[in-house]
Amino acid sequence: MRAPAWLEELVRTSPPPVPWRDVVRFAITVPAPLAVAVVIEGGVRPGAALGAGVFATMGALAASLAPQGGPVRDRLRRIAATTTFGGIGLVVGQYAAGGGWGPVAVIAVLSAVAALVSAVNAALSLGALQLLVYTALASGLVTPLSPAAEVGFFVAGAVWATLTTLVQYRTEVGDPDRTAVATVFTRIGELLAAIGTADTEEARRRLTTALNTAYDRVIRSRSHIAGRSKELSELAGVLNAAAPLVEGTVAAVRAGVPADPRDITAAHALAAAVSGDRELPAERPDALESGGPTRRAVRHGLRLAWNVVGDPEERAGAAVPSVVPGWRTRLRDVADRTLGSVDTRAFAIRLALCMTIAEIARQYLPIERPYWVLLTVAIVLKPDFGSVFTRAVQRGAGTLLGVLIGSLLLAVLPRDAWVLVAMAAAVALLPWARSANFGLFSVFQTPVIILLLDLALPSGPGVVGARLLDTLIGCAIVLVFGYLLWPQTWKAPLDEALRDAAGALDAFVGAAFTGSPAERRRARRRSYRALTELHTQLQRHLAEPPPVSTRAAAFWPVIVQLERTSDAVTEAVIATRHGEPEPDLAQVSVLRRAIRDLEADIRAHRPPDDAEIHAEGVLAPVAREVDTARRLLREAAPGRPQPVDG
Repeated sequence: MRAPAWLEELVRTSPPPVPWRDVVRFAITVPAPLAVAVVIEGGVRPGAALGAGVFATMGALAASLAPQGGPVRDRLRRIAATTTFGGIGLVVGQYAAGGGWGPVAVIAVLSAVAALVSAVNAALSLGALQLLVYTALASGLVTPLSPAAEVGFFVAGAVWATLTTLVQYRTEVGDPDRTAVATVFTRIGELLAAIGTADTEEARRRLTTALNTAYDRVIRSRSHIAGRSKELSELAGVLNAAAPLVEGTVAAVRAGVPADPRDITAAHALAAAVSGDRELPAERPDALESGGPTRRAVRHGLRLAWNVVGDPEERAGAAVPSVVPGWRTRLRDVADRTLGSVDTRAFAIRLALCMTIAEIARQYLPIERPYWVLLTVAIVLKPDFGSVFTRAVQRGAGTLLGVLIGSLLLAVLPRDAWVLVAMAAAVALLPWARSANFGLFSVFQTPVIILLLDLALPSGPGVVGARLLDTLIGCAIVLVFGYLLWPQTWKAPLDEALRDAAGALDAFVGAAFTGSPAERRRARRRSYRALTELHTQLQRHLAEPPPVSTRAAAFWPVIVQLERTSDAVTEAVIATRHGEPEPDLAQVSVLRRAIRDLEADIRAHRPPDDAEIHAEGVLAPVAREVDTARRLLREAAPGRPQPVDG
């Protein structure tokens, strides 16, 4: 008997590669402050030194988990947000202790603020999580230290973790920005090699992901750094110079034309040159005067990119000037993301409601260490980590296993240096586990927290069962008050992402045949980025129980068809560039109107009409793809009323 598809998706895990450098860093960094405290105290004995070690270890753990690869500026920004908001949480948590409505009001207001802050950017979102986590811990953790000393030792541990992060960064080979751009050319080579095989679709999605990552890292981060602005501008220019090659590759994939092996080799040579592994050969690939348009487009794109990558003057000329928005623009953007966003306001209400209920449960339920309920709700309900349902179930299951491991360790290990060894072993697995899924991460994080808190507040084996009960209560609060009771949970789950993808496709069609090359490049990037987000949303919803997962799965053919339509537009652009007549602008308008109608149909939950779009020349394949998308939405999309025959 086979499990339901949504349950298989929920527990599916692809073992990630072991990040050995992170494993070593975690194993050394996190237990080190506690080891120093044990040496000073002369053993694991309650006292000020042990309390200082516990809080310093908390800071080291938080700051070690914060950076997740990328440029050093991004790592430091995440560490700074984690440390700052974690320290604020330790202070505010003193006012959330005890009983009465005062702590309830503190938790409610703090939760709403955290939700708004998390919408600004990824670093502040991580900081907002730490704000809630350490507020919860401080509300129930009693130590011989003053609040100022607790924060001071927490910051000291974070500073220690920052130093080890910088040491690791300085010893890493390669620059993350260059690596991100080089990966684009690597993925192009892989996609060219995969044409005509079963790996084509997966290779094309890997290329889209690489492009998204490279643009995010290079172009969007240039406004935050001055010292390398020239280098980053040139890397942005290399990315833009790759656009014709990307277009040619996508057109070749759609046409099913096998790539010239020399083009595959040239793409990988460009990747090696951008990353700095090897010099670019002096002779660029020869121009193609004959052959199909897609092969010529690929070769033309390679030659253009070759010029920019291989010639410093060309690279400097292609550099994209950095545009730093003014403070008014930034302030307006922040307002739009926070108070001006309907989704952010709704999440603030949801988080405040769940945290308030958790705080009331902390005060009135007869459970040991009830602050763990608050901790669970804060971690599970964070919006950045995927489906709320998935996180709640995975955390509950992961914590169950983690509690069993922690229980075994507490029962077997004496309260001496062996506790540090066990903690180092568990914490070393965290970098690997978090790359797998939320549940596996909880399996190894829970024993670390149990061992650490048991040192701060010694207790018997009964605390392990209490920890499990607290976690299950927190997960239940999130599932009921943060998931099941909200109408958005039961609506067609991908409507918004589908509308965004259709709108981006409409803009791409317009720019492809009426815009400048720069406008076409930007519109193509927005279209493929919207499709990537659509795929991400689909994967999240497939792990939820029916009817959410069944509705999401019904959208899959429509999503694939929108991808085919974007590829057809790219192929049409290549065809006109190589001699095919320009399309009739009236037909372009008809095609765009049909795509806009598709967007309106999704918004209004109505089936599209069955009229076919008439188009000729290079637009004919695009029109067929749009017709197919409309048919799939009419026949297969979830929740749509079906036409009645007769």
